[in-house]
Amino acid sequence: MANTPQAKKRIRRNGSRTVINKNRVSQIRTKIKAVDTAVEAGDKKAATEALKAVQPELARGVSKGVFHKNTASRKFSRLTKRVAAL
Repeated sequence: MANTPQAKKRIRRNGSRTVINKNRVSQIRTKIKAVDTAVEAGDKKAATEALKAVQPELARGVSKGVFHKNTASRKFSRLTKRVAAL
């Protein structure tokens, strides 16, 4: 159990930040799945539009500390390759 005021505040803060971060990751995954479904359907236009929506979300996730920058870069690179292959 936390003894110091800082540790007590950190416990309170961690709970609220966890909810925010989970929502952010969920939103990014949803947008990535939109690209995947468009690629599987063979719809290049929809896949391109979905890819344009994913890129700023991944960048925002990096800036907020949800993803490492290399992880976001890898995900975006692989999605871009899949869309370009259509």
